[in-house]
Amino acid sequence: MKPTDCPCGSGRTLATCCGPALHGSTPPATAEALMRSRYTAFTLSLGDYLLATWHASTRPATLDFDEEPRPKWIGLQVRSHRPLAEDRAEVEFVARYRVGGRAHRLHETSRFVREDGRWYYVDGDIHA
Repeated sequence: MKPTDCPCGSGRTLATCCGPALHGSTPPATAEALMRSRYTAFTLSLGDYLLATWHASTRPATLDFDEEPRPKWIGLQVRSHRPLAEDRAEVEFVARYRVGGRAHRLHETSRFVREDGRWYYVDGDIHA
């Protein structure tokens, strides 16, 4: 991956993919685009963005990026994007990361809701 590639794995540059959402200039148009931007925010430790895109009904008060050893996010695979209604969708994904040199993966089906034209992460089910 080149330094200008978007961490979400879209094959586009950060500036043309998740960058506009992360900098507040363009909200993600779909739940999948929000999922990708949130993954990228995790790779860059952008807690403010993550909290702002988390639905108020399930949003934690804070996020802690100071854990040691820190996870190193190494890849995202979006398996499916399922619109359920005009304002609800699910995204199934696998995010890979390393902690202390050991590889892990997070396989989740996330739920999203759109309010006032913006998508928000609500919660998700983790697959074993």
